[in-house]
Amino acid sequence: MKGRVSAGEFSRYMVSLELQADFFAGVRAHYAKRMNLLESGDIEEAVSAAGAVGDDRIQKQSQGYAAPDSFTHGTPEQRMRWFSKGYTTGDVTAGDTFSGGAL
Repeated sequence: MKGRVSAGEFSRYMVSLELQADFFAGVRAHYAKRMNLLESGDIEEAVSAAGAVGDDRIQKQSQGYAAPDSFTHGTPEQRMRWFSKGYTTGDVTAGDTFSGGAL
């Protein structure tokens, strides 16, 4: 796909794919909680980790500015939002990160 679309379009695709992974991690956490497999603070730690590792934050630290067209994982806000949506809903069909307004 990388050779068939523009760099910006490929970047948006990669962000959508990574956000979907965050969403599915949230869905998994939803069911882990229902099975009493989570410890106190696990969800807060997961949301914090998702928020700490966003493309804009990493780029600003490494190069002094963020270049959204080169993102591959999304912003901290996007990552936290999609993890939280998966966790809250527990519904694998609610994770369409590829729709136009998903990012």
